[in-house]
Amino acid sequence: MSPLTSFHRIAHDTFSSFLLSLVHSLSLSNSMTNDGSFLLGSEDVVNNRISLWWEQARAIVVVPFFKFLVALCLIMSVMYFVEVMYMGIVVAYVKLFKRKPEKVYKWEAMENDAECGSKSFPMVLVQIPMYNEKEVCEQSIAAACRISWPSNRIIIQVLDDSTDPASKELVRRECERWSRQGVNITFEIRDNRNGYKAGALREGMKHSYVKQCDYIAIFDADFQPEPDFLHRTVPFLIHNPKLALVQGRWEFVNADQCIMTRLQEMSLSYHFTVEQQVGSSTSAFFGFNGTAGVWRITALNESGGWNDQTTVEDLDVAVRATLRGWKLLYIDDLKVKSELPCSFNALRSQQHRWTCGPANLFRKMAGQIIRSENVSLWKKLYMLYSFFFMRKVVAHILTFCFYCVILPATVLFPEVTVPKWAAFYLPALITLFIAIGKPRSVYLLVLWVLFENAMSMLRTKALVMGLFETGRVQEWVVTEKLGDGLKTKLIGQVPNEHQVRFRDRVHLLELLLGVYLLFCGCYDIIYGKNTLYLYVYLLMQSTAFFVVGFGFVGK
Repeated sequence: MSPLTSFHRIAHDTFSSFLLSLVHSLSLSNSMTNDGSFLLGSEDVVNNRISLWWEQARAIVVVPFFKFLVALCLIMSVMYFVEVMYMGIVVAYVKLFKRKPEKVYKWEAMENDAECGSKSFPMVLVQIPMYNEKEVCEQSIAAACRISWPSNRIIIQVLDDSTDPASKELVRRECERWSRQGVNITFEIRDNRNGYKAGALREGMKHSYVKQCDYIAIFDADFQPEPDFLHRTVPFLIHNPKLALVQGRWEFVNADQCIMTRLQEMSLSYHFTVEQQVGSSTSAFFGFNGTAGVWRITALNESGGWNDQTTVEDLDVAVRATLRGWKLLYIDDLKVKSELPCSFNALRSQQHRWTCGPANLFRKMAGQIIRSENVSLWKKLYMLYSFFFMRKVVAHILTFCFYCVILPATVLFPEVTVPKWAAFYLPALITLFIAIGKPRSVYLLVLWVLFENAMSMLRTKALVMGLFETGRVQEWVVTEKLGDGLKTKLIGQVPNEHQVRFRDRVHLLELLLGVYLLFCGCYDIIYGKNTLYLYVYLLMQSTAFFVVGFGFVGK
C-alpha cells in the first residue's frame, strides 16, 4: 500500500469516527426528548449537544492542529537560534582577530600628487534626496558641503521633490548660499514624484555633469557625514576594482530622547554591529541601507540603475549588483549622524515599508537569485536562506505567531505543551545576543522584548502584504524628521501629541490582541497549572499591546 493511500485511509477512518460520534450524540439527544420533558429540558439538551460536539472537535481537530503549529514554531525557533549563533560566532571572530576592512581589502590614503595636484582625486557626486525636509535641509546640505575633498573634484546634487513651496524655497536659498561660497552645488527639481526616492535618484543621474563622475555618495536629508567620509571610503573603491559599494554605519543624535528611540537604537545597533558586519565579513551579501554609502557609478549602471519596482530601491540595487558579480563592503567604525523617528505613527510607517519592501523584493527576485550564474552556490544560499527567509520572513512570523498567539493559547489547551527551552531559554539567549549591539541598554531588555512583540503584528501584516503583493504594498510615507540641533531646540520642535486625533492614535488590531492576551493571562491565573508562570509574561505583554494600541508611545 502506498503512503498516499495509507494517509487517505487514515483520514477517512478519522472523519468517519467523527461523523459516527455526531450521529450518536444526535440520537442520544433525540431519545432524551421522547420522554415527555422536551419543553422543560430543551435548553439542557442543546447545551449537552454543543458540549459534546466541542469535545469531539477539540480532540480530533483543534488540539492536533495546535500541536502541529507548536511543532512548526519549535522548528523555526531552532532555525533562528542557529542563525543568531552563527552570526555571533562570525562577529566574535572578526573582533577577536581584528579583521578590519583595511586588512582584508587594499587601502591607501589619498594625497595630492606633486605633478597632477587635485586631479589625482576621482570625481565624486554627492546626492541628497529631499521631500518637504525644511526641518533638516540646512544641516544636511551644510554637512555635505563641508566634506573634505578638492572643491573641483566634487559635485553636491540636491534632489528636491518637495510639494511644500516654503520647503522648496528654503532648500533653494540654502543651495545658493553655499554656491556663493564657492561650493559646486546644484539644485534639481522635477514636476512629479514618480518612483519616489528611486525616481529622484534616477533623474539625478541623467544630468550631463554626472558623466564626469566616478563615484556617487548618497545621504538622506537627516544624515550628516563627517568631513573625512570620502577619504575613508573612496580609497577602497579605487584600489579594489570589484567593489561596488562602501557602506557606513548609522549613529543616532536623538537616541536618548525617549524610551522608544532607545529601543529603536537597540534593534538598529544589532542590525549594523552583527547582521551587516556578518554579510560583509563573509563576502556573502548585505543590503545597502539607502544612505551613508558610496557607489561605483559603473557598477550602479551595469546593475540597471535605480528601480522603483518595490519601496526598497536600496536593497533592490544591492541584490542586482551582487548578482552581477560585484562585492559590497561595510565599515562598522565609519559612523554617520542621523535621526530616529520619535513619533509613533512615523515609526509605524517606517517599519511597514522596511518589512513590506524586502518581502516584496524576495517574491520578485528569488527566481533571479536561483538562476544567477555570476554568484556561488554559497552566496545564493546565504541570500535566500539567511538574509531573506530567516531575517525578513521567519523572524517576523515567529515573533508574532508563536510568542503572541500560539504560546498564550496553550493555557486554554492543557494537552498542548511547549518545552521550557523553547518558551524561555532560547528566547532569553537570543535576546542576550541582540544586546551585544548596544551594551549600555541591557537594562531595557525586558521593555525591548515587549515592544518588539507589540510591533510584530504590524510587521507580520506588512510581511503578508509584501509576499502576496496586496494592500499597501507600494505605500511610501516619508519619515517625519525634527532636526538634530541643540536638545532644547529638538524638544521644542516636537509637535504636541494631543493635537493628533484620538481615532488616528488608536490601533484596533493591537487592542484586540491585548484583550486576547489579557484573557489568556487571567485564565492561566484562575485555571492554569502551568509551571512556567506564563501569566506573568501574558499580563505584561497585554499591557504593552494596550499601550501601543492607544498610541501612548514615543515623544
